[in-house]
Amino acid sequence: MTREDGTERSDRNGGRELGTFLRARRARVTPGDVGLPAGSGLRRTPGLRREELATLAGVSIDYYTRLERGRETNPSPSVVDALGAALLLEEPELRHLRDLAACAARGGAFERSSAAPTRTVEPGLQLLLDRMRPCPAHMVSRTMELLAANPGGLRLLAGLADWPEGQRNIVRYVFLHPTARVLFGDWENQIRGCVARLRSLAGVEPDAPGLAGLVEELLAKSPDFARLWELYDVKGHSHGTKTFHHPEAGTFSLGYYSLQLEGGSGQRLVAYHAEPGTPEYDVMVQLDRELTEADGQAPATTGTQRGPRARA
Repeated sequence: MTREDGTERSDRNGGRELGTFLRARRARVTPGDVGLPAGSGLRRTPGLRREELATLAGVSIDYYTRLERGRETNPSPSVVDALGAALLLEEPELRHLRDLAACAARGGAFERSSAAPTRTVEPGLQLLLDRMRPCPAHMVSRTMELLAANPGGLRLLAGLADWPEGQRNIVRYVFLHPTARVLFGDWENQIRGCVARLRSLAGVEPDAPGLAGLVEELLAKSPDFARLWELYDVKGHSHGTKTFHHPEAGTFSLGYYSLQLEGGSGQRLVAYHAEPGTPEYDVMVQLDRELTEADGQAPATTGTQRGPRARA
């Protein structure tokens, strides 16, 4: 729906998404986690019961039930924060709960400009990717489409270059490419982070271009994705260390940062690093070589300009 001021709002019931998140998080908190007695007999409800959570948050059972069923769409900030505390939410989860509550109050997704976010990577960012070499780096969209990469940034994700350009999505890769499960030393942690980013986006902007199709594809093709999607985890990873079992470069670990760009594009810069003079740095140099047609990558797709290499 387009407004007079040029913004759009989804017609989707934001209250339903808020209720879905509350149910998912309630199921993951046990009475013991919040100091309540487990009680006698078999509990049919995983996690907390509605009345238990309502009591902990200081709201009536009827009010909380309406929240979960999407019938109450304007909880106050104090109620939202009380629910977050009762559910033991960490900061990313609490932030998502607040976002969902704001969406519910509006009657749908966050308002956004009627122009879809661009998939074009600005020339300055493309140049930056090249100047970061030999550090592997790539740019991704909100839905984790690969938009641009320097040579190491693509070669690090072994086998991704075998796919057509339009299919190169990081979430699709980690779930569906046969190499990915072996490549990542902690594959379960990797896929959890990927699903968390999509789940968070789907909660506040379900109409994001390409999101629904990607989620439907992965739900149909990957039982692991379907399992994690139902958990409704929204805690992504912005930095840390990843261990790789690479078919060309062997086993090694690199530090990384995933940085959100300002300006509303939703694009992220993902870059890996290692100390000069270490075996890990030598691996980056090994991966940082010009891609050829045999690698399934034409120079234009990397979006990088040729120039002197900068050693980090």
